[in-house]
Amino acid sequence: MSDWFTASPESLLAIALSAVGAYAGVLVYTRLAGLRSFAKMSSFDFAMTIAIGSMLASAILTQTPSLLQALVGLGALYALQRLVGWVRERFAWAQNVIDNEPLLLMDGAEMLRDNMTRASVTEDDVWAKLREANVLDVSQVRAVVMETTGDISVLHGEPGGTPLQGRILRGVRGADRLVAGDVDQRPATDRTA
Repeated sequence: MSDWFTASPESLLAIALSAVGAYAGVLVYTRLAGLRSFAKMSSFDFAMTIAIGSMLASAILTQTPSLLQALVGLGALYALQRLVGWVRERFAWAQNVIDNEPLLLMDGAEMLRDNMTRASVTEDDVWAKLREANVLDVSQVRAVVMETTGDISVLHGEPGGTPLQGRILRGVRGADRLVAGDVDQRPATDRTA
């Protein structure tokens, strides 16, 4: 039982050195792979972030995988993320297969209960996100969207203000429900300032 609360100086040194090596590896890979490395723009990005965290924890706190094995595994994850990004860019079908579809949770002030049930989101979850977005009155809400990553976006503005551009909701399941008067469908080039 005393092993739970103590450690040898050698194991503490090994943990510290593994942490430094793993951290340096992540910095190098992130620099090589680019800014998207830790973005949460798709479900695959989110999975990548979790996998890296898990791999780092194992490499730092346990003897297996070794630091070298962990660095090779991290390199493979970064390479896979780049490959998936490249495929998503070039083939529309890949984006449909890899990513979840964003879902409309609120049409203006109206909560869409069917969509909320589909997304396993409660009314209290939505109220919390509205508060987080500094919505002072539900009449300010234009739309609430559950994004592909599971994040919830709140689109709001002053009542009677600038209408929501339809293309902002491109690809959002249920966006066709929005009241036509609340959404500006004209292309950006047709609008005057």
